[in-house]
Amino acid sequence: MKALLFPVAICLALSSPMLHAASKDPAASQSASKTQSPDTAGFDKNLARFQEQMKTMQAQMDQIRKTHDPKERQKLLQQHWATMQSAMTTMHGMWGPGMMGHGMMGQGMMGGGWSHMGGYYSGLSAEQLRQRQYMTDQYLQMQQEMMNNLMWQQQFWMEPPSSPQ
Repeated sequence: MKALLFPVAICLALSSPMLHAASKDPAASQSASKTQSPDTAGFDKNLARFQEQMKTMQAQMDQIRKTHDPKERQKLLQQHWATMQSAMTTMHGMWGPGMMGHGMMGQGMMGGGWSHMGGYYSGLSAEQLRQRQYMTDQYLQMQQEMMNNLMWQQQFWMEPPSSPQ
């Protein structure tokens, strides 16, 4: 049961931008999204920051795999956890006015279905649709990378360090 709670809590944390977006006023969100394009420059800046954090996490995981000292392993796991939390904060900051917070998914999944979104999407220009697709594709990849790190983190917390050979 305890092993199942951790992944569920992480999934909730990763989906919190959707929950936050769903709590906003739908009328205000839809009117704002029709006039604003996604901030792809800001998104790309955060994406670069996230990719650097992922490189750091990978290096930390490599160190964790190599260490045999339980205290050092614990310290490295805590550093990895802090880096993961920082990366999640970066991810959450990526959904600015042009994306989740203004209509794209604010009423979609959380509002009882996607049927009302047809009118929203038909009002977007081809460029706005392209930008949203680009941002969504990048974000989904980031979520996958975070889930991989979370699974590794959980595995290393549960496994004793291997003995030196």
